[in-house]
Amino acid sequence: MQDDPIPSHAQLGPDHAATPLVIAVPHAGRDYPAELLAASRLPRSRLEALEDRFADRLIAGAVGLGAIALVARRARAWIDLNRDPREIDPGMVAAGHSLPAIATARMRGGLGLLPRRIAGAGEIMNRRLAEAEVRQRIEQDHAPYHQAIASALAEAHARHGVALLIDCHSMPSLVPAGGTGAARIVLGDLHGRSAHSSFMERAEAVVRANGLPLARNSPYAGGHTLDRHGAPKRNIHAIQIEVDRSLYLMEDLRTPSQAGINRMAEMVTEIARALIDEASARPALAAE
Repeated sequence: MQDDPIPSHAQLGPDHAATPLVIAVPHAGRDYPAELLAASRLPRSRLEALEDRFADRLIAGAVGLGAIALVARRARAWIDLNRDPREIDPGMVAAGHSLPAIATARMRGGLGLLPRRIAGAGEIMNRRLAEAEVRQRIEQDHAPYHQAIASALAEAHARHGVALLIDCHSMPSLVPAGGTGAARIVLGDLHGRSAHSSFMERAEAVVRANGLPLARNSPYAGGHTLDRHGAPKRNIHAIQIEVDRSLYLMEDLRTPSQAGINRMAEMVTEIARALIDEASARPALAAE
């Protein structure tokens, strides 16, 4: 276990909620604990395939607008912060544990709270984890991250009467289907459960203005972060943004393209500005 772990996440932006907007980046962490690398069958270079690589570089402009951002530091291969803490694959934990667990499609596919396998590379771990190891990851990484999001949203709501969360991700290029071009941006709101439709409409308008094909809720509708923090009836709204990595990484999909990062960061900034404007224009929309 880590003797002196770095904090689970970084908080960027103002100390207090200058705007209604909070940004979360759960999958761009690049800290690979020594325990993970020692117990992994795969080298770090293969584990990095799980990252939303450099997605944290897409939010600088939005933070500049006054948003508070919570950016995960730990690698997704260590713990997935966009999963329910009960999405634990029983095959990854030593027999006899007392951890609460739920079976989900993501967990069965190897991408639960503790990722089990990587497509094209196989199983990650060379041993099962002790119950204490799993509990430590949840207590030191997952719980503080989500508590920070909840606190930031609560403060934003108290100050502005409305709070917004953008959960920022990147995705592999999608395969075209039905004779149409593949979406390069996917916006998710858990099929309308995590945000009022007006926020999605404003975000979609920005993406279209940038000339990028988009999709809503397919194939990514959102995960635990939206499910846990989005509460439109209480005027707390949460949407997920997935950006095609090829838009801001070089051909190797590992190296940042500064031109691409600048363009996508500007789009995310425009989305943030539009959502803040929507919140200011309609502070009581949750009652509708």
